Amino acid sequence: MLFLVIFFTYLGLKKASLNDVAKKLENNGGTKSNPKAIEKVHVWPELVFRELIVMILVTVFLTVWSILLDAPLEEPANPTKTPNPAKAPWYFLGLQEMLVYYDPWIAGVLLPLLIIFGLMAIPYIDTNPKGNGYYTLSERKFAVTTFLFGFLILWVFLIIVGTFLRGPGWNFFSPYEKWDTYKVEPLTNVNLSEILGLNPKSHWIIRELPGFFLLILYFFGLPLILAILKRDFYKSLGFLRFVITIVLLLIMLALPIKMFLTWTINLKYLIVTPWFNI
Repeated sequence: MLFLVIFFTYLGLKKASLNDVAKKLENNGGTKSNPKAIEKVHVWPELVFRELIVMILVTVFLTVWSILLDAPLEEPANPTKTPNPAKAPWYFLGLQEMLVYYDPWIAGVLLPLLIIFGLMAIPYIDTNPKGNGYYTLSERKFAVTTFLFGFLILWVFLIIVGTFLRGPGWNFFSPYEKWDTYKVEPLTNVNLSEILGLNPKSHWIIRELPGFFLLILYFFGLPLILAILKRDFYKSLGFLRFVITIVLLLIMLALPIKMFLTWTINLKYLIVTPWFNI
């Protein structure tokens, strides 16, 4: 599966590069110098016929594979023997890995809802007609970069970490490290207020003011700065679409930032309240 992700990502970027070269040659009047780069085919029958052949071959391959190899099912569930680590199905391991860095209500409820909302909002945010029916990178740099970041880094990478690098106790193990069931990691993660040395007995609003300030600066200050610096980008989207796009993008960027802060300074939460933590 991982090899397919790498292969099709490479294939898509390669075709986009070829199309961009062809477009550039066409604009310069030199299309005849590289005829392969401007090759075009019709969806029917060329593309549909190829997809039908591939579908039949893959179906035959999976059928033969499932007949020859037994499914790697484990023994029946035993309430007296809890597996360690208890892992979700592979396609949910990204969400399970996010629980390491976020409060459960954020990782398990808010972020999945935002993923669904973001996917639903894409047709209304991205109205650029270029790239429909063909691969291109130069005409859709922002869209392609955002998709690759969200899919490869925030989804595939987290699944790889959860599958291969999380062992017993959900401890982190390097690729060549033996999974020791008795490994105990010291809980050294601390909150921002503790890093800043604020009085833990003070009222939580006063204690968490630095966290609130950073959060407001991140979600309100950065969009304002970006709107000023990238005025053409702001005008092309309009106020509402710009705000939705940037907020979704900042939420995506927050995960690797939180992972980096956890790994480097053992940061657990920016804000700790009686009801939720961020």
